[in-house]
Amino acid sequence: MLNTPKGLRLHIGLFGRRNVGKSTVLNALTEQQVSIVSDVAGTTTDPVEKPLELLPLGPVVFIDTAGIDDTGELGAMRIEKTKKIFDRTDLALVICEGNRFDQFEQEIVGRLAELNVPYIIVINKIDVCAPSAEHIASLEKTHKRVVTCNAKDSIGILELKQAIIKAVPDDWINPPTLVADLCGAGELAVLVVPIDLEAPKGRLILPQVQVIREILDNDGMSLVVKERELVDVFEVSKRKPAIVITDSQAVLKVCADVPCDVKVTTFSILFARYKGDLHSFVEGVFAIDSLRDGDKVLIGEACSHHSIADDIGTVKIPRWLRQYTGKNIVFEKHAGHDYPDDLSGYKLIIHCGSCMFNRREMLNRILLAESQGVPITNYGIAISYLQGVLQRTTEPFAGVHYMVTQRLRKY
Repeated sequence: MLNTPKGLRLHIGLFGRRNVGKSTVLNALTEQQVSIVSDVAGTTTDPVEKPLELLPLGPVVFIDTAGIDDTGELGAMRIEKTKKIFDRTDLALVICEGNRFDQFEQEIVGRLAELNVPYIIVINKIDVCAPSAEHIASLEKTHKRVVTCNAKDSIGILELKQAIIKAVPDDWINPPTLVADLCGAGELAVLVVPIDLEAPKGRLILPQVQVIREILDNDGMSLVVKERELVDVFEVSKRKPAIVITDSQAVLKVCADVPCDVKVTTFSILFARYKGDLHSFVEGVFAIDSLRDGDKVLIGEACSHHSIADDIGTVKIPRWLRQYTGKNIVFEKHAGHDYPDDLSGYKLIIHCGSCMFNRREMLNRILLAESQGVPITNYGIAISYLQGVLQRTTEPFAGVHYMVTQRLRKY
């Protein structure tokens, strides 16, 4: 469980004023000294993450944040970092104390409500200042889930864990499928995995591993080959694959080598559906044809890494876009959780498959783009469109495939 990637963990954010005991609550929940605890307000500056297994939920990651009421120039910077955590929070703990629930707490729950994030009101330090029965009843009437505790002595922590379990979003308990509906029990999926400069030494990348695991969990079969050996599969295999799934960079060759009666898609398109919204991403890709000289395109990546000589996000996609459009397009890259709030200066956003994000963060990025009228798509969809095979690679997804077919007929 400790090796589970953060993108597959339930993200639980702890929010509140300074010195209400957020770090103490985190330490009590994890039964470890994760965050530094002090009577000095503002001890927590940067968000502190702690992955662990919370039974019976499984792998989660707790995120401790700076006080939302911080002051001064540095305090304002800490508050901005705290606000960024809202976007990747699946479940929030709003920590307060005594009978105090004013502007700052209302601001927190208001933002959580906007993002449709479930939350629990946690009244801490009941040993120092116990809340009145009237105050608790008022909070329960408005916010439903309220827990009281003395985290320093672990009093009420069991009740808080039980409340967390009850408040977990349904879409986390029953997440969207990745590939199980495309390769059923007893069926074969062929996975095309190029081994090039971007392939990590000695292992497969996370999206490939997750697809293989879900196929196995669904009692299907997976056959992994490089793009040069794909043709041999159809010559030696007695069983027709239910689907061929390829790395996007080999999609043109794969589509040419796979018989027309076998469906094809890419790992990145699977993740567009699994971590984001496939329909929104496909709708956004058609904005490529509207790009003009000097337009800015944002390249978004979930993980930070050093770019290699032929990096997909900083080299290949910009090159393919310029070749396709013939325009002098300006590209800006934002990696990890570093992402602009103001997207109005961009004509298009092209995002990676977000395998390192939880789904909520990717969905919030889609909502942010749509609220500002900026089209957004993902790597795999953009590459398939630029290579002229989007109609083929969306065929496994009936509704989206129909939309693509209709749109392409207009050109």
